[in-house]
Amino acid sequence: MSELIVIAYENQFEAEEVRIKLIKMQRDYLIDLEDAVVAVKSAEGKVKLNQAYQLTAAGAISGGFWGALIGLLFLNPLLGAAVGAGAGAISGALTDVGINDDFMKELAATLKPNSSALFVLVRKMTADKVLEEIKGTGGKILKTSLSHEDEEKLQSALDSAK
Repeated sequence: MSELIVIAYENQFEAEEVRIKLIKMQRDYLIDLEDAVVAVKSAEGKVKLNQAYQLTAAGAISGGFWGALIGLLFLNPLLGAAVGAGAGAISGALTDVGINDDFMKELAATLKPNSSALFVLVRKMTADKVLEEIKGTGGKILKTSLSHEDEEKLQSALDSAK
């Protein structure tokens, strides 16, 4: 079962910096992320979600491939690719994986202007090594499905100096 962690940051860039660190740790097999989204609240109060996985683009590429393949079978690969890419893009745009977008927008709306939040769904992690990597990055935990003990460890790692 995945754990939800939401951390608020004072400026618009810190959440993205921490997400980049988490993605690097995922490449080193220290953490297994199901989803990692950065929400940024602008000075005007608008909330923008920066998804880790662009489902529309992935759907278009996948649909284009399968459409071209099917088009080859019916002697019209260009038409097949175009139709497949369109269908893939639509299905990718309609697919919502990971953290609910409405939940993220509602929670991010409570942030101060010019700030950001990192929404993470973690399947599993090597906690001691991950905490060491994000030590001193700041931020305040807004929501989590972690135990109280693990939540306190995470907050103290965020607060501590490197």
